[in-house]
Parts: sequence; structure tokens; C-alpha cells
Amino acid sequence: MNNYSLNLQKHFDLFLTDVTQYAPRVIGAIIFLIIGMWLINRFSKIVSKAMEKRDLEISLRTFLRSLINIGLKIVLIVTVAGMIGIGTTSFVTILGAAGLAVGLALQGSLSNFAGGVLILVFKPYKVGDTIEVLGQTGTVKEIQIFNTILLTGDLKTIILPNGAVSNGTIINHTKYGILRSDVHVTIAISNNVTIVKNLLIDEMMKHPEILKNPLPEVIAIRMAENGVTLSIKPYGLAENQSMINAEIIEITKLVFEKNNISLAPAKVV
Repeated sequence: MNNYSLNLQKHFDLFLTDVTQYAPRVIGAIIFLIIGMWLINRFSKIVSKAMEKRDLEISLRTFLRSLINIGLKIVLIVTVAGMIGIGTTSFVTILGAAGLAVGLALQGSLSNFAGGVLILVFKPYKVGDTIEVLGQTGTVKEIQIFNTILLTGDLKTIILPNGAVSNGTIINHTKYGILRSDVHVTIAISNNVTIVKNLLIDEMMKHPEILKNPLPEVIAIRMAENGVTLSIKPYGLAENQSMINAEIIEITKLVFEKNNISLAPAKVV
């Protein structure tokens, strides 16, 4: 047998040794990869259904499902590479460095994204609610991944970053469904406060948009030399508050005119 045949036989024997040695690893890694992919897809569907039950926005559901799916598949591939003997230390280091760089570059956006997730999960407000946040008041028109869109009473559009919104104080005017108005009027000291209060309550009870439960209230909150200040507090549906506030003024004027109730004289400066 010549040298060429000997070398060929030697390489063939080495090949068989390598195949015998690595074949179980490769087969095991392939099986692990197939099962891992199936489990990841199954887990993604379960997470997606759980998010649907919580009524999360469809844009957020899609984003989170993709994020979870891709993240788990990257972990799976790195694990499979380690099973067949491929060094993963450098690979993991590169991924970590890239993730850190992206995180630092998108720090503000990631903060807004996290805030959007918290808002959509815990729901301190929803589309259609009237809220007061970051010094702005308006109706929520959209809750996006990074921003919340408000529409003010004078039809201005306000775009608020979700990171700042979620970390700030949120006043939700409509979450409970009803609101109490608070209109102040100062009557002359000569009027009978009890009679005035009863007349106002009787008239408010006739209004179809003012709730009878809880009952409207009229409370004397301040007394001065020239008069007594009354706080008129009717309850109504949140969406009717502006209308109720305006009509309370009209009701008060009509009651005062009909019953000769006088307002407190203006102070002379």
C-alpha cells in the first residue's frame, strides 16, 4: 500500500472517529433545537392569550410577543451552539456589549416604552378618560407604546411621554364614572341660609342629568360681614360635568330671582 493510500486511510479513520464522537452531540442538539422551538412557539401563544384576556392594546401584544419570541430563540441558539462544542463566550460578550450600547442610546425611549407597558397593564386610565397629568388636562385619545395623546377642551393635541406620565401624579376625573361639581355663590347675610339651601336642592332634584344618588348638597362654607358663601355640589355622569356646571349657574339665578334672594354686595375697594 503506497503513502497516498495510507494517508487517505488515516484521514478516513479520523473522520469516522470524529463522526462517532460528535454525532450524538449533533443529533442531541438538533432534537433539543426542534423541541425548544416548539416550546417557545407554544409559550408565545400562551403569553399572547394571557395578554388578550387583560385587554392589552393589540400593538403592545404584538410587540411583546415578538420580543419574547426572538429573545428566547437567541438564548436557545446560544445553548445549542454550546452543546455541539462551539465557544459561546465571545458570542455572549458581543451580544451583551451590543445590548448595552443600544440601551444607552435609547435610554429615554426605553423609559417611555416601560412607562407605556405599565400604563397598559395597570390601566390608571384608558382611552376616553379625562385625566390631569404633568400640568395638562384633556381626554385620552390614544395610548401608544411611547406616548399618550390628549385632546384638550379647546381641541389642542398634547403628546406626553409615557415615562414621565407613569412616574408622575395622575388625576383621573372619569374613572369612577361620576363627578361632583362645586359651584360657589355668596348670598347676603340677611337671607335665611336653610331656606336657600332647601330651594336649591329642590330645584336640582328636578334636573334630569343631576343624580339622585348620591343626593345633591348645598353647604355653607364661609361667612363674612357682607354674606355667606354656599358651595353647591350636585353629582352627575362624568361626561355631563361641563353642562351641569353651566346649568347650576342658571338654576341658581332662577331660584334667586323667583324667591327674591339677594346676593352679597360687592366689596368697595
